[in-house]
Amino acid sequence: MNEIKCPKCGTVFQIDESDYESIVKQIRDKEFEKEIKLRDEQHKIDKESAVNLAKSNLEKELNEKINKKDIEITELKNEVKNKEERTINKLEKEYNEKLGKKDNEINELKSKLKLQESENALVLQKEISKKEKEIDSLNNKIELNKNEYLIKEKNLKDTYEEKIKNKDEQIEYYKDFKARQSTKMIGESLEQHCNNEFNKLRPLFNNAYFEKDNDIKTGSKGDFIFRDFDSDNTEIVSIMFEMKNEADMTATKHKNEDFLKELDKDRKEKKCEYAVLVSLLEIDNDYYNNGIVDMSHKYEKMYVIRPQFFIPLITLIRSMAYNSLEYKRQLKVIQEQNIDISNFEDNINSFKEAFGRNYRIASDKFKKAIEEIDKTIDHLQKTKEALLSSENNLRLANNKAEDLTIKKLARGNDTMIKMFSELE
Repeated sequence: MNEIKCPKCGTVFQIDESDYESIVKQIRDKEFEKEIKLRDEQHKIDKESAVNLAKSNLEKELNEKINKKDIEITELKNEVKNKEERTINKLEKEYNEKLGKKDNEINELKSKLKLQESENALVLQKEISKKEKEIDSLNNKIELNKNEYLIKEKNLKDTYEEKIKNKDEQIEYYKDFKARQSTKMIGESLEQHCNNEFNKLRPLFNNAYFEKDNDIKTGSKGDFIFRDFDSDNTEIVSIMFEMKNEADMTATKHKNEDFLKELDKDRKEKKCEYAVLVSLLEIDNDYYNNGIVDMSHKYEKMYVIRPQFFIPLITLIRSMAYNSLEYKRQLKVIQEQNIDISNFEDNINSFKEAFGRNYRIASDKFKKAIEEIDKTIDHLQKTKEALLSSENNLRLANNKAEDLTIKKLARGNDTMIKMFSELE
């Protein structure tokens, strides 16, 4: 805040920076006009002084040369006069001697004197003409410089007045635009204005979508979303819009950059390609008043505009999108081909995985069956060996049975020997 003391009543009051800059600007403009007038008057005075000085110098130089020539002429006349007198005296003296011869000589001398006088007059006239030409050339240069200065001064003044007029008209437009609003409508009027402007030209956007953003699932939302589609319902371009307005009496003034981060977040969450801030904030900032401001150096594909550039920016972005539509279609075809190839590869991979899984299961069962067969073979081999061993034992038993006789059975058994003997 800056303090200003009234020079009349002595009251000290404070003003903010914007008011202070406005007062300074008014004083600076008045001082600038005053300085222009002073310089203009001083230039006229300097110009007149220079012209007068040049004229006086030329007149002085010309007078000096004329005086010099007059002196030379006077000297020549005096010399001629003296010479004439000497010649006349001589001629008078010789006249008495040679009357007839002296007449011719006198005539010859007179003709020579006349020729010399005419030559002197011609030289003087040439010098005077030369100086007059120099004076005319200087006057022409002075007049030319004067005209050039007047033209430059007029162009500068016209340009400055035109800029002031345009700025005043723009300021008056926005002041009138805000003055016609109630306090409750301050936040909504800019949105209504942009919506009305778009609806006026909606027939030009047959396949376009332009509606309020009412989706707050992510916790925040923009003001409007614009989406345009081609005849195949392929999205061409999408724009997230945020409208910011502010009353002149608001104590805390916001800046446009205060809303860019949140706008970029909304653009990404709603999957929009571009983000645009339509703003009446910082109304005296020429950075935002001179056209479309590209903020992509801070946030991707973001612009800040005044309301009068709302429709032109949409048409500009839409035209660029239509120019790149054919590339998008080709890219979509390539992506679909890549998707088909990926699906084919996925199917092959799925078949390989299923076949491998079945092969592993079959292989495991085959191994188990072989193991069971091996076990059965081993068991049969053991059974064979057991049968072979039993057969050997039976053979031995049979041999032993065949070798068995009564004598062998009764050997060493007296009772049996006695009984068999009685039976016999």
